[in-house]
Amino acid sequence: METGFDQHGQAGRRQGRDFVARHGETVFNAARRMQGDHPHTPLTRAGFAQADEMGRALRDLLGVRPALTLWASPTGRALQTLAIIAEHLELDWHQAHTDARLVEIDMGSWGGRYYADVVAEVGPVVDGEGLLRCAPDGETYPAIARRVGGWLADTNDDPGDRLVVMHGISSRVLRGVATAAPVGACGAPVLPGHPQGSVSLIERGVETLVHRGTGYAPA
Repeated sequence: METGFDQHGQAGRRQGRDFVARHGETVFNAARRMQGDHPHTPLTRAGFAQADEMGRALRDLLGVRPALTLWASPTGRALQTLAIIAEHLELDWHQAHTDARLVEIDMGSWGGRYYADVVAEVGPVVDGEGLLRCAPDGETYPAIARRVGGWLADTNDDPGDRLVVMHGISSRVLRGVATAAPVGACGAPVLPGHPQGSVSLIERGVETLVHRGTGYAPA
């Protein structure tokens, strides 16, 4: 299957470790609305609690003020989550890097709508693996793989460990590209989803779940 992106060399090349975190629950998640690439949907109290849990888990693992480069999607929910984690680690949030290639899947005209309303019009939008169906005018999975794969390639030589705070679908594709997972029916390498507030470790192309969050969002 032609995907338009190249996984060759993505897995196992980085010398440092990547901690990939999914942001905490937001008001859209709680209301069962599709967020997509909406720039700012604030965290709920549950979302802040999930960010606290991630911060404690990473502090237990890495200690205080670890040598860790901070990266995030430029969306408000990712930056809010990162701020709480950084406080636990006693790192400077203002030193964080952002990149638009880390944002969530663009859901086109479905973005911001209630899941129930879209399902009533078009049928199921989440499959058995928890993958969102692409909107007719939205982003495809190969397109996500190209952009997150491009970010991985461009930052491959980053020294040391880093924390990357991003989203449910886009993190699944990034993790898939980083571990050279097989290309699935969606046309891209996608790993299984983790709940909101989860942190994965990718080291030399192998993933380990560091902390399982308590979120419920399907995608």
